[in-house]
Amino acid sequence: MKELLYAIVAGLVDDQDAIVITQDEPNEEGITVFHLQVAEEDMGRVIGKQGRIAKAIRTIMRSGATRMGMDSIAVEIG
Repeated sequence: MKELLYAIVAGLVDDQDAIVITQDEPNEEGITVFHLQVAEEDMGRVIGKQGRIAKAIRTIMRSGATRMGMDSIAVEIG
């Protein structure tokens, strides 16, 4: 799943070396949280107008998690 998130974000940003993705262990509700950090100047590209790109990223990641048999995931951008 980290690779999927990286592939999506790498196509959006200019500074691919600044992409940092960390993954938490599933919590008591079974939710795995992915933390995404990008360069400050690329933050707007990842979030998009009114958060549309961020919402699309989260949708794709949830769909991928379902296909991989994972319970539930969340993506935090910051």
